[in-house]
Amino acid sequence: MPEQSPLDLAEGDLFGPHNLPYGVFSTADEPERRRVGVRIGGHVLDAGAAALTLGSPYAALLAQPTLNPLLAAGRTAWRDVRRALTAWVTSPAHRADIEPLLHPVTAVTLHLPYDVADYVDFYASEHHATNVGKIFRPDGDALTPNWKHLPIGYHGRAGTVVVSGTDVVRPSGQRKAPADPAPVFGPSVKLDIEAEVGFIVGTPSTHGTPVPLADFREHVFGLFLLNDWSARDIQAWEYVPLGPFLGKSFATSVSAWVTPLEALDAAHVAPPARDFPLLPYLDDSHEEEPGGYDVRIEVKINGEVVSSPPFSTMYWTAAQQLAQMTANGASLRTGDLFGSGTVSGPEVNQRGSLLELTWNGRDPIELATGKRTFLEDGDEVTMTAWAPGPHGTRVGLGEVTGRIVPASE
Repeated sequence: MPEQSPLDLAEGDLFGPHNLPYGVFSTADEPERRRVGVRIGGHVLDAGAAALTLGSPYAALLAQPTLNPLLAAGRTAWRDVRRALTAWVTSPAHRADIEPLLHPVTAVTLHLPYDVADYVDFYASEHHATNVGKIFRPDGDALTPNWKHLPIGYHGRAGTVVVSGTDVVRPSGQRKAPADPAPVFGPSVKLDIEAEVGFIVGTPSTHGTPVPLADFREHVFGLFLLNDWSARDIQAWEYVPLGPFLGKSFATSVSAWVTPLEALDAAHVAPPARDFPLLPYLDDSHEEEPGGYDVRIEVKINGEVVSSPPFSTMYWTAAQQLAQMTANGASLRTGDLFGSGTVSGPEVNQRGSLLELTWNGRDPIELATGKRTFLEDGDEVTMTAWAPGPHGTRVGLGEVTGRIVPASE
């Protein structure tokens, strides 16, 4: 009986030809040689080698150590490459050429797939923002006056974006509880997670020219899972009046796989109803396609599910966030990354941070490894996600993992 081909996937595989996310990998025999790969089932296709073998005009774009050249090539190239890849992995005529270029996912090393230019993080979940407001302003309004008029965000640190699987060193910094007489310096004791969806910019924009809502797909290549690690005690002491700084900048973990927007056409959903009329540059009520995405996230700590945040509940869409990022004329660069902000739903088990899940430590969660208010050294956090695909399929968004290691002495 002939051996089954890696291209013969089980029905319902999250990484079938309807998905084809991009990454960058190396192999044990050539550890220094990074190359663009495309995931199909449990394997990674060497995209550059396939393009060269089959005479693709995009071979040079794919024979690179990062995704940045492909990102910069623009939407026509993205579409053409995706169509070619789909044909290569589905047509029996190409099997003899493609099968030798497949590597088991478990046998390769995955790397950060792009060079990050700038990093912006948003605050787009009404449920998350309301919970945080109630925790820190119990006697005031949960949402700030501007929250429903614009997507609130801040500029993060691009240099500490790391690929899934990278250990996270517990950060140190100044912290001061309200009753403490003076601040102290030391390791964070309120280390937290933030379950997010990230977006990567491909095509740049012109400095001084805002990007309208309708041009979102012209500039954004795809999306991925993101965990914006947060030291809540450091953040609480430092953030007034300028916002997050050292409490956020020590590490941001991203998935090794980028799912192209085209793979998520069946996952579009309308965002929640808006409570106030939006200014024209943010008003998406007349856009051709709804701007939300029906992404289902699952968060595990040490292998136990603690939350299932629904991305479909996000008040602000990625297109609105991109419009806000550039509304003042700020330009986009290839490799710009922006995060959605913590994804939280209306239910307790849909909260995307430990700050909310434990109500700032008041209500510990029970794990087999013990109670948790915030993360302990040795804890491993894993986030996975999927979205509806064409014809009843599901599109896997891979995973983002990280293990907490003790603070450096």
